[in-house]
Amino acid sequence: MTDLSPRSLWQDAWDALRLNRAAMAALWMLGILVAAVLILPLLLPWTYEQTDWDAIATAPSIASGHWFGTDSLGRDLLVRTLWGGRISLLVAFVATGVSLAIGITWGAIAGYVGGRLDQLMMRVVDILYALPFMFLVILLMVLFGRNIFLIFVAIGAINWLDMARIVRGQTLSLKNREFVEAARAGGVPASRIIRRHIVPNLLGVVVVYVTLTIPHVIIVESFLSFLGLGVQEPMTSWGALVNEGAQELETSWWMIVFPGVLLAATLYCFNFLGDGLRDALDPRDRSGT
Repeated sequence: MTDLSPRSLWQDAWDALRLNRAAMAALWMLGILVAAVLILPLLLPWTYEQTDWDAIATAPSIASGHWFGTDSLGRDLLVRTLWGGRISLLVAFVATGVSLAIGITWGAIAGYVGGRLDQLMMRVVDILYALPFMFLVILLMVLFGRNIFLIFVAIGAINWLDMARIVRGQTLSLKNREFVEAARAGGVPASRIIRRHIVPNLLGVVVVYVTLTIPHVIIVESFLSFLGLGVQEPMTSWGALVNEGAQELETSWWMIVFPGVLLAATLYCFNFLGDGLRDALDPRDRSGT
């Protein structure tokens, strides 16, 4: 018998996403990468701060036990690259979560309430847009110290402006829809309408934007670490490792190649996944299937 039960948006989107080979390959690679940075450091004999005095700046070698080689202080580069992946991905996910929480709340309220409040809130966004993004992040780092948790908050608290504009625009198109007007006519409070009717219908756009925001946050964190304003020794990130490798490029090529390749591969995967989700959640594509 044919299943005639109604299918949800997410079921249709998942079916469409599975047909996108590039997006599925990116999703699998991201899953493998996340599993590797979480599990492999526990299985390797070295720690990210342990020095092998017999292998200072040693090239990659299976015989020596340093598959990615060592850095200028004799620390195993494979372990440090995996730990750097932990930090870079953690910063990306937490900072993106902070920007989503602020951006969705700000944009949904501005778009739904409208009027003078909308104008005031969006003028605040415009003013913040006019300020140099990287300068503000660096200023926060200088004023409050180079704390890894501050990196999460600093990047996320400034990276919410695009999300606020996107959510506001979508909210303006949703607030006059029949189901919202029915809830309003039934006396449902505005806060509940936003929470129960507006925000759930924004998830498709939000999911796509998240996959595009995460690479941007990783790049920002990497740039801060490259400038020496990110994570501090002995902790590391991909950006910090690339910075160290760039200083030793002429003599120790492996110090920049391995973290650089993983960083680039992660960025490509998120971009491919974002493109696939955008196509899968596009109602025009689904209507033609």
